[in-house]
Amino acid sequence: MQTADFVRVIEREGRALARAAEEAGTGAEVPTCPDWQVRDLLRHTGMVHRWATAFVAEAHASYRPGEERPDLDGDDLVNWFSDGHRRLVDTLAAAPPDVPCWHFLPAPSPLAFWARRQAHETTVHRFDAEAALGGTGEDIAVDFAVDGIDELLRGFHARRQSRLRTETPRVLRVRATDTDDADTAVWTVRLSHEAPATERDGTGAADCELTGPAAALYLSLWNRRPFPEVTGDTSLADLWREKSAVVWS
Repeated sequence: MQTADFVRVIEREGRALARAAEEAGTGAEVPTCPDWQVRDLLRHTGMVHRWATAFVAEAHASYRPGEERPDLDGDDLVNWFSDGHRRLVDTLAAAPPDVPCWHFLPAPSPLAFWARRQAHETTVHRFDAEAALGGTGEDIAVDFAVDGIDELLRGFHARRQSRLRTETPRVLRVRATDTDDADTAVWTVRLSHEAPATERDGTGAADCELTGPAAALYLSLWNRRPFPEVTGDTSLADLWREKSAVVWS
């Protein structure tokens, strides 16, 4: 997927998130995010959108914290979210491809990183907003879901901050079953006392395999849904549930 593709995803998913939040109401519980209400979801995602926008728009070369959560609620909060979402989309669409700015995962360019990261951020939280309405939110394209799985396994969990570790070496495999080329949608995650090492490869033995449609795996790996199918040592699936939450620092 190209940067422009990700920007289109951000625009579509952000609009859907706002619609779902408005319909559910800011006091609605978010079942996929324990202890959160829709207002927490809007404040979090809106802050992340503004945080990302600032790096690209102002070409910040080093890490900067985001702004404080707004003291808004109801329609004012929905409008605040929508304004920030619009600025993010416009900023990414207008930025030069070689804009220099801080980013925290490997990418072809900082702009490519921020477009990809915010596309997945917004999609996962759109799913959360629709879950507050009782929706299933399964309309995630296969190629986008595969990309998101790759970002999570080979991006986030390749960092030293990952808590997904085992005392003795273990192998976890993730396999999407609904792609045009099933051989390219499989990941082998080697677990040890170090940060996980993941290869886009399905050869060799695995202690546990997580299998299913790409969108279902994407959401389950972000701990939004149960795993579609688990074979082998289920304790590794439990480990994922317990330890895979993304740690930022």
